[in-house]
Amino acid sequence: MSWVSRLGQPREAESSIPKAAYVPYQEAAARTDKNYDHLKQEIHEEVIREYNDRFADGSEGKYIDVMDIIHQAIERQEESLTRLEESKLAQEVYDDVMGLGPLEPLLRDDTVSEIMVNSAKQIYIERGGKLLQAEAVFRDDVHVMKVINRIVSSVGRRCDEATPMVDARLSDGSRVNAVIPPIALKGPSITIRKFSSTPLLMGDLIGYGSLSSKMASFLEAAVRGRCNIIVSGGTGSGKTTLLNVLSGYIPDSERIVTIEDAAELQLKQDHVVTLEGRPSNIEGKGIVSIRDLVKNSLRMRPDRVIVGEVRSGETLDMLQAMNTGHDGSLTTVHANSARDVISRLETMVLMSGMELPAKAIREQITSAIDLIVHQTRFRDGSRKIINISELVGMEGDTVTMQDIFTYRQAGTDGNGRVAGKFEPTGIHPKVIDKIRDNGGYCRDDWFLPEGRQE
Repeated sequence: MSWVSRLGQPREAESSIPKAAYVPYQEAAARTDKNYDHLKQEIHEEVIREYNDRFADGSEGKYIDVMDIIHQAIERQEESLTRLEESKLAQEVYDDVMGLGPLEPLLRDDTVSEIMVNSAKQIYIERGGKLLQAEAVFRDDVHVMKVINRIVSSVGRRCDEATPMVDARLSDGSRVNAVIPPIALKGPSITIRKFSSTPLLMGDLIGYGSLSSKMASFLEAAVRGRCNIIVSGGTGSGKTTLLNVLSGYIPDSERIVTIEDAAELQLKQDHVVTLEGRPSNIEGKGIVSIRDLVKNSLRMRPDRVIVGEVRSGETLDMLQAMNTGHDGSLTTVHANSARDVISRLETMVLMSGMELPAKAIREQITSAIDLIVHQTRFRDGSRKIINISELVGMEGDTVTMQDIFTYRQAGTDGNGRVAGKFEPTGIHPKVIDKIRDNGGYCRDDWFLPEGRQE
C-alpha cells in the first residue's frame, strides 16, 4: 500500500504528506452558496478518479502529488476564481480527500483547544477557555460518518450501529470521542480534545497561572523522590496535561509502563512501554481492559506505572502496585475535591468485585498514595491547581489529610478573570523524608507562608 490510501481511506504515513499553503478558516470568508459546494464536490470526485487511475497504472509505492492533481482539476473547471479562492478551494478538497474535512483547519489552529461537532451543520470550538461556534460545517451526516470511520479505523477500532460509541486518538495524540445514531439523536457527534504538538512544560503552567514556582518545585521533587501521586479534577481541568508534565521528571534510567484507554501521554524518555486498551470485536470478544493491562504491567519489571485514568476495578490493582515496590507511580481520577478522591477510590475498588471492608480499603489507599494534586477549571476558562494534599494516616475509620499548598480565590479582576494567589499552608509534609531518602532535593522554605522566616 502506498503512503496514501485509495478512495480517501486512512493513510498509513500521514507525516510524509506535504502540506500545501492554506488559508485559516477564520481568515477567509466562508462560501456556502450551492454553486461553490457543487464545484467542490465535482473536483473532489474528479481527484478521486484521477488518483485511482494513477494507482491502477502501477503508481503504488510512488510519490503521488495529490495537491497537483487538485489544481489541475480546478483549472479544467474553467471557473473564474481569485488566487485566494482557488487556494482555499484546493485546501478544502485536499482536507476532504486526505484529512478530516472541515475539521482540518481547526486542528491546524493552535489557538483551538477543543472541537465539538454537535451535528453536521453545528461545530463548536474552545479558544482561550471560551466556547465559540465555528464557521466550518459538514455537507451532511454521511460526511461526518466518513470522517469518524477514517479516525477510528486508523487505530484499529470501529464505530457502527452495534458499537455506536468509540474512543480513539489522532496521530498527534489528541483524544477523540464519537457517538452516532441511534444513540445520538441529532446525527453523528465528534468531540476532539487537542494536544499541543509541543508538550507543555512546567514553566508553561507557571506562566499560565496554573500553579506557583514553589508548588512546581515541590511537585518536581515529589516525582524525582518516587512519591505516589494522584492528579484529580473535573472534566477539562487539565489532569492529563499535568500528568504529562509530571511524567517528564522521571529519570531516563527508569523503566516506565503507561496504560491508557487511548494513548495520549507524550513521554520523552527512551525506556517507555506504551499499552492501550482494546474494545471487543464484532462478536463481543477480544476485549482488553485497563485492569488486564495493569495486572500484566506488573510482570514487565516496571520502575513506574502510569495509568492515564482509573475508572473502575483497575483502581485496586493500581493501589496494590503502589504498595508493592512500584513507588513513584502516577494516575488521574475524576473528583470534585481532594477529599472526594478518597470516596471515589473506595467506590471504584468495590467495583473490582472484591468484598473488602471499608476500613481495609481506606488503609490500602492511605498506605499507597502520598499526594493528591487537585485541579479546577474556573468559569473564565483558566485551570489551576487549588490543592496539593498529603495523606498522613488513619484516625479510626477516617483517612486524614493535610493541605500543603492551596489556592485562595479573591474575586475577579477588571477583565473578568479569576484573581487569587497560591499559598503554602505552613505545614511541612511528612513525605519530605521519603523524597530525601530517594535522593530528591527538597527545601524547607518552600512551605513557609509569605512573611515568615525559618
